[in-house]
Amino acid sequence: MTESTTQANGITLCHEEFGAATAPPLVLIMGLAAPMTWWDDDFCEQLAARGFRVIRFDNRDAGRSQRMSGRADVVRAYLLRAAPYSVSDMADDTAGLLDALGIERAHVVGASMGGMIAQTLAIRHPGRVRSLTSIMSTTGNRLIGHPSPRAAASMLAPQPRSRDEYVELLVKTFRLIGSPGYPFDEKRLRERAERTFDRGVNPGGAARQLAAILSTRDRTAALRRLTLPSLVVHGARDPLVHVSGGRATARALRADLDVVPGMGHDLPEPVWPRVLDGIERVAARA
Repeated sequence: MTESTTQANGITLCHEEFGAATAPPLVLIMGLAAPMTWWDDDFCEQLAARGFRVIRFDNRDAGRSQRMSGRADVVRAYLLRAAPYSVSDMADDTAGLLDALGIERAHVVGASMGGMIAQTLAIRHPGRVRSLTSIMSTTGNRLIGHPSPRAAASMLAPQPRSRDEYVELLVKTFRLIGSPGYPFDEKRLRERAERTFDRGVNPGGAARQLAAILSTRDRTAALRRLTLPSLVVHGARDPLVHVSGGRATARALRADLDVVPGMGHDLPEPVWPRVLDGIERVAARA
């Protein structure tokens, strides 16, 4: 595994691959302020072992991909749908990455904001997506998928300035939004936080990504027009994106729906076999 950078959709994206170059490609898209390494190495290796060429990448304004410009105002984004860039732009980044890698079509898996990007990719570039798996995400309909008040407040917390502050904030956040039905692996989370900070964090980028989410429009009607094999996975106890968001996504896509008991807004390791089985199953239908 070696990180690489490439030009995609006019910007620089950092990406990494697992598995055989000749295997069917599968792209993983991560969520808000999260680098590609939040798709755990072991998770990616297990996907590769199931016969996929796994590609993960840092979204714009995250990790080692290009930092963008522009001041994000979350109130303006929500009320006026105005943001420095959109979820559609991020979907076009993904299509540009496929172009740069010489990939015509791929299986696509997105988590949280990554699910929104994956859905939008399938809408804007339907010929590029072989199968779609949307995890802990929603349709953009503002009447569903609401965060709890505490979870919403956590997304607006002041950004940490030091490595130690970042680690402590991430631990605190995932104690709140993580999976109450599974053991809280603080050691693993601290290691993830340290690795994330060391690769580079971008507070301004997190704000711009949040503005992109808040400014997005309802995708329900467009999702209904899609005809590709699809799967929706959602935690029954997700406090950040209520399970109603996942149910609505599944209805719009006519997708298989897997509501995981005890799961919050993360992917605890005990859930991986269930999620990997679902990804493999929907990909086989393609």
